[in-house]
Amino acid sequence: MTNILLSGCNGKMGQVISRLAVEFAGVEIVAGVDVNNNLSNYYPAFKSIDEVDGSIKFDVIIDFSHPSSFEPLMKYCSENCAPIVVATTGLSEEQKSKMQEYKEKFPLFFTANMSLGINLIMDLAKKAAKVLEGNFDIEIMEKHHNKKIDAPSGTALAIADEINSVLTEKCDYVFDRSSRREKRTQSEIGIHAIRGGTIVGEHSIIFAGTDEVVEIKHSANSKEIFGIGALKAAVFMHGKSQSPGLYNMNDLIGCLNP
Repeated sequence: MTNILLSGCNGKMGQVISRLAVEFAGVEIVAGVDVNNNLSNYYPAFKSIDEVDGSIKFDVIIDFSHPSSFEPLMKYCSENCAPIVVATTGLSEEQKSKMQEYKEKFPLFFTANMSLGINLIMDLAKKAAKVLEGNFDIEIMEKHHNKKIDAPSGTALAIADEINSVLTEKCDYVFDRSSRREKRTQSEIGIHAIRGGTIVGEHSIIFAGTDEVVEIKHSANSKEIFGIGALKAAVFMHGKSQSPGLYNMNDLIGCLNP
């Protein structure tokens, strides 16, 4: 059994994970943390990580909260060598870079997107980019609901980074073509954001060549896919308290498909 402390338990994703955990084999949420503790849960909830009762025993923290909770959680994990799955979106580049420091102190799982499907298309996109390099233009389009604040999405940027990592000639990212009156060059990756309605999440990678187009696409139809990914990651991280390091979805997928 993997006992979980859920940070951000009363947020939208926190409530999704709470619901999924009830029927997810081998996991149990034993406590939660949220600045808003007005909701009733089937487990005790605290306003901050420092208020968590010492009698509560957990194996892994899942963080689906807010970037402002990042430092307190990192401090707690560092002091207690507690494994954590960081699923919060909108982290700053500085916060992401600090993970390189924290990985020496405790086990940390981080990925730009908790969907297994998204991580699989990233791998496909890398393979396609390597094969098609030099002959195809690369464009990335992402669509999300009208409440999403950051644009482009962290996932779109992560896809671009993964593609760029395998290219012989690295590309620049172009976010706004309306400010440019010039031809597109091969040394760029266009990244476009669309916001509207209740779109959960959609990402497309377009490889446009001469007389042919290759498109790799992923659509999320509910937030549950991210919750399932986070729970799978928590199970994966269980027992790694003595194995500090920075883990990601590739490690999880490799474990699922040895």
